[in-house]
Amino acid sequence: MIRAHTVVVPAPLVPELRLHLLTEDCPLWRANEAQAAAAGLVDPWWAFCWPGGQALARYVLDHPATVRGKRVLDFGSGGAVEALAALRAGAASAVALDVDPFASAAARVNAELNALPLGTETRDLIGCAIDADVVLAGDVFYEKDLAARALRWLRSAGVPVLIGDPRRGFLDAGGLERIATYLAHADGDTSGAALRETHVYRL
Repeated sequence: MIRAHTVVVPAPLVPELRLHLLTEDCPLWRANEAQAAAAGLVDPWWAFCWPGGQALARYVLDHPATVRGKRVLDFGSGGAVEALAALRAGAASAVALDVDPFASAAARVNAELNALPLGTETRDLIGCAIDADVVLAGDVFYEKDLAARALRWLRSAGVPVLIGDPRRGFLDAGGLERIATYLAHADGDTSGAALRETHVYRL
């Protein structure tokens, strides 16, 4: 199903990776809600490469020492561009964590496309102990309650956390160190015509 409704394109800002994404060339792009429901793909958030994920993936590829030889958890992974970037940069392992089973399926398809050995997890692990050396969180602070809950958990992680955020207004950046800024493709932009300033933070 992932392959049938997406096209393979270079990841925005991260052309080293290719992803199955929803673009203007896909019928689902023009589908109304009823048509999307008939296809079983209402709200296919996993089919977009969001700016926070792009920026975080770019940072990891530009600074491979942050993940090289380490076990990486990609929190709220969607299609897993961050986890795949970590593996390409030399991570020992990476797990894409997303409660949406379609996102996990997309992550596996993208990993296969890039010949990278990605693990996936669909349990809600917020509040649980983190079994990883580094956590990546790209564009996960898009809703007030989720942002507060996730940030409390990440602050208590006990391991380095890198965050990619395009300033959606829900990330409390207090105590975060801004380490990079990129111009990433804005939401749904597949051509690079609309760019959005996106920051990478270290927690």
